[in-house]
Amino acid sequence: MERKKLFGKTLSGLAEVASEMGLPRFGAGQLASWLYHKNVRQTGSMTDISVAARTRLAEHFDVGLSTPLAESVSADGTRKYLFSPGVESVFIPDGDRATLCLSSQAGCRMGCAFCATGRGGLTQDLSAGEILNQFASLPQRDCLTNIVYMGMGEPLDNLDAVLSSLEILTSSWGYAWSPTRITVSTAGVAPALERFLAESRVHLAVSLHNPFPDERAMIMPIERAYPIEHIVQIIRGHFMRDHSHHGGSSQRRVSFEYIVLEGLNDSPRHVIGLAKLLNGLSCRINLIRFHRIPDSPFFSPSLARVEQFRDALNAKGLRATIRASRGEDIEAACGLLSTNSLSLHL
Repeated sequence: MERKKLFGKTLSGLAEVASEMGLPRFGAGQLASWLYHKNVRQTGSMTDISVAARTRLAEHFDVGLSTPLAESVSADGTRKYLFSPGVESVFIPDGDRATLCLSSQAGCRMGCAFCATGRGGLTQDLSAGEILNQFASLPQRDCLTNIVYMGMGEPLDNLDAVLSSLEILTSSWGYAWSPTRITVSTAGVAPALERFLAESRVHLAVSLHNPFPDERAMIMPIERAYPIEHIVQIIRGHFMRDHSHHGGSSQRRVSFEYIVLEGLNDSPRHVIGLAKLLNGLSCRINLIRFHRIPDSPFFSPSLARVEQFRDALNAKGLRATIRASRGEDIEAACGLLSTNSLSLHL
């Protein structure tokens, strides 16, 4: 019989295990402490649990952590790791900051035209444990300052597992991370977005890439199902409610990711469109230079052109910055994660 995995279970899930295994009422807290505070990899190491209970646990459960299968190192210090099942995550050191870009799915079904990950479609959703394993088994875990759900997959297309992983990351019985150190990115899955905003406190990043619905739909099929104007309305409504409840002191930030495609979304007309769409919303626009993928019809404008676009946005009263590209030489930069073209060595 295949053993079930303990790692990735919330406190309520561990309470069910404790009851099933005949542990005392505080058994769930003991399990959580061993898994998320003491980082054990074997049930036999849980020494404050009776030998009989540990024996029962070992018969039915495994901790469920796994180390990276392969690693690739960029000239700029970025590291890309391959985890089973076909999942890539990226560690990005940057001065005092160290960020983990983790995946919520193996592959992606969103089909964005500028992204390599979606070309192979969705292979599978990751469990909360598989999402968190990228964090727990990262060699540089102890120096991390930030986590971004911006790797493979659409986080809000796998919402239950993502919310469970966030609960474990931010709860006192889990890893006790501040929600202000975590950002979740989405292309805009409207029903899931409303629940995500209601049930989490982490930052939000929305993949925007074009303010005009017809043009956005050409590169992001999700626009046809969930228009960006509706996504912005949901965010506005949430922040209005949040500010009224907290006296205008909400800690959640929202940003909009904008991959700049030469001649397609970088004109003065797009500046005006973005200013109209985001008017009055407290947010940041992160401009990202396009990272070319094979057989793509798109090209990246020059850095000078991106800077000109940024300055035009700022002149309209928007807060726009240019995100530095990292790990492009190992296909670890934005839009390049794809296990179809691994440049990893064992």
